[in-house]
Amino acid sequence: IASYELAARMQLSATDALDISRESETTREMYGLNEELTASYGKRCLMARRLVERGVRVVQIYIEGQIWDNHSDLEKNLRYCCGKTDKPISGLLTDLKQRGLLDSTLIAWGGEFGRLPLSQVTPGREKYAGRDHGPAGFTSWLAGGGVKGGSVYGSTDDLGYKAVDKRVSFHDFHATILHLLGLDFRKLVYNHNGLDEKLTGQEPARVIQEILA
Repeated sequence: IASYELAARMQLSATDALDISRESETTREMYGLNEELTASYGKRCLMARRLVERGVRVVQIYIEGQIWDNHSDLEKNLRYCCGKTDKPISGLLTDLKQRGLLDSTLIAWGGEFGRLPLSQVTPGREKYAGRDHGPAGFTSWLAGGGVKGGSVYGSTDDLGYKAVDKRVSFHDFHATILHLLGLDFRKLVYNHNGLDEKLTGQEPARVIQEILA
């Protein structure tokens, strides 16, 4: 019976959490809900804030489509990508700070790779050049709880091709996020088929102490 009651409470509270109709016009403007370009992603960011307010521990925000995978027509597509996301994510950070939630909320933004500094051109479509995947050097960012704001860690070579200074692996990035969530990644180990599996993978990992507040 207790499980059924819990399921019912979750369903009822979810309806309220995802209802943005009572948000103020100022808040809607902050997230770009009144603009066609930003409305969809802005709504998702606003719903994320409402979930955090209600104690949801982990929220993942997706953006529809593969808008960052610009193998062609990079100049046009990148303007669209940035225009679609900049205002909503800025609104989320501002809103969390104004409500006193930013210091207790960790925001991680990024993808699995960047783009090469070289043009990718299809014969006959030279003016629609794009860029191929660039896994050797790219940027992710963290904001909020436990992170030193306004700082940059690491750098690429002059072309932006690969990381050359203070290189950070995904294993390091995951270890740092786990640390900021109050978890020791070195203890998150389990045995599977005789192999000690780690949440951060088999490669060495470390917490990036230099970016912690």
